[in-house]
Amino acid sequence: MQPADLCVLYEDADLLVLDKPAGLLSVPGRGEDKQDCLSQRVQLRYPDALIVHRLDMATSGLMVLARGLMNQRSMNEAFSNRSVHKRYTAVVDGVAQPVIGTWQTIDLPIIVDWPNRPRRIIDPHNGKPSLTNWRVLSRDEAQQTTRLELEPVTGRSHQLRVHLQAIGHPILGDALYGSTRAQGLANRLLLHACAIEFKHPVKGHTLRLESAAPF
Repeated sequence: MQPADLCVLYEDADLLVLDKPAGLLSVPGRGEDKQDCLSQRVQLRYPDALIVHRLDMATSGLMVLARGLMNQRSMNEAFSNRSVHKRYTAVVDGVAQPVIGTWQTIDLPIIVDWPNRPRRIIDPHNGKPSLTNWRVLSRDEAQQTTRLELEPVTGRSHQLRVHLQAIGHPILGDALYGSTRAQGLANRLLLHACAIEFKHPVKGHTLRLESAAPF
């Protein structure tokens, strides 16, 4: 993907909302082979674009970039105050039993698994409070999988992936947290940031962007 190929869903003088493909870093990583990323590609076209949040490399979907430092500060504050609402679509291993459409909650503290970084683990004593709302969208009895909608209340790294593994439903294609079966059922992580809603940092109106999962 080159700058001309960027999937820009919203653009004004203050903000950009893009649809990030799976397999692309949000920001540069360590090493020369990890410099290609969404932020650098965007900055080739929009030099004032600045990161305000990230998606895992394996995750696709909606990302907001602020244009200029003042808008970056405003959006960082919005994320810190949990006034940015995000939803994700995932397909997980196993047939989840809750009634379709009924919201459930996962409340399990997460901490870095230091000997096995970048993995995270559940730690009831030392983990940071982590909260995820989720509901069943549909089930595939033949494949023994379930499509879910997810709403992270907190924003811990790998939160959705760790929480779903913890309740026995790892995301398909998850090389870090998935079982051998879950990894074998998809050639990518089936996790997509499908909706984001927040107040415009300058104009004050509510923006809601959506992107259908490509799986």
